[in-house]
Amino acid sequence: MKPEWLRRRLTDPEALGRMRNLLQRHGLNTVCQGALCPNQGECFGQGTATFLILGKTCTRSCTFCAIPTEERPPAPDSDEPRRIAQATAELGLKHVVITSVTRDDLGDGGASHFARTVEALRKMSPQIIVEVLIPDFQGSVDALRAVMDSGPNILNHNLETVPRLYPEVRPQAVYSRSIELLKRAKELAPNRMTKSGLMLGLGEEKGEVLG
Repeated sequence: MKPEWLRRRLTDPEALGRMRNLLQRHGLNTVCQGALCPNQGECFGQGTATFLILGKTCTRSCTFCAIPTEERPPAPDSDEPRRIAQATAELGLKHVVITSVTRDDLGDGGASHFARTVEALRKMSPQIIVEVLIPDFQGSVDALRAVMDSGPNILNHNLETVPRLYPEVRPQAVYSRSIELLKRAKELAPNRMTKSGLMLGLGEEKGEVLG
């Protein structure tokens, strides 16, 4: 017999269908779908997802990610923030996570679109906890400030891996730049929660992770 932790119930097809229909009806993207997450059925079945803004294609080509790359993606959809706020209200979410593709083709990296999305969520659901998972905005402090000023409860920016593996895993990113972004975020809003994350199993060594 398989251990309890290895056993999973099948996703409720009706709940899964409702979530997919809602996303389609509002014309919204999720990182769950874009990055081909194997757990999306479980999350969708529970009515949760991480919204993906600024389009379906990314201007970078991180080797761990399945999202397509394009040098010049389409312009951001100006109505997307409103639709995300509407979908969030329909789902009755108390905590919403907003992430994006990286848009190095935009002057502010998409920061103003993040800000408008946070503001739309606040207008629709004033008590909701808003978490933004942002790209590095190529180190722009002004772009970071625009996001922080919009009032997210949580600022997340993932380091993804250890410095040694950046050329292989995140060839268009810079570890020190990401560290500086997290530092700047805390300086801009000392009482705001900031967080980051690492993937394991890419060839890193224990000392690199703990050090």
